[in-house]
Amino acid sequence: MRSSAVPNPPASRPSDDGRRNALVLVAAQLFREQGYERTTVRELAAAVGLQSGSLFHHFRNKEQILLAVMANGIQSVIDEGEALLHAERDPARALEGLFRLHMNSLIHGVGGNAMHAIIFDWRSLSDAGKCRIRELGDAYEAIWHRAITAAVDAGLVAGDPVLIRKYVLGGMNHMVRWYKPGGRVHSDIFIDEMLKVAFPELVPVERN
Repeated sequence: MRSSAVPNPPASRPSDDGRRNALVLVAAQLFREQGYERTTVRELAAAVGLQSGSLFHHFRNKEQILLAVMANGIQSVIDEGEALLHAERDPARALEGLFRLHMNSLIHGVGGNAMHAIIFDWRSLSDAGKCRIRELGDAYEAIWHRAITAAVDAGLVAGDPVLIRKYVLGGMNHMVRWYKPGGRVHSDIFIDEMLKVAFPELVPVERN
């Protein structure tokens, strides 16, 4: 069976950008709370003050909204990660910064809802949509590979960069299944503890 392509959304006028971005953020939260399949177009439109039909001025179909939720989260950490590695030349601080960036995005930013959608609603994407998200994921993992390889080459971290990358990113991403912000462990402490587990070599003894 041939997969249906996911067409690019029509170009938005500048005045539309705020409404479109708001819709993506609201959709991300609703998909996380209710699930993609159970969230209706009417609910999405009402959440940002639109009629159901007006929603398709911004997106051609509901799948495009899901795709935008996922892509928004990944693109945000790509942009911030690239900026971080460009500004930070110390391999230890670059890797630590990338780790904290990723964790903060999952807990406080757009990354958490995006990753939740990727984990639980992946099957709702067409083949073309899955290909797009994989491309973004590969671009982001390439940033991590550069940072880990630099740390390994500097003798700061020991091991195979590919295995380290898969282990660390997998552990962080799947914590959206079980970590509850506002629970018994404050997010700042949680990130520090996760960093110690993932990269104990980067944490000075005096900070323990």
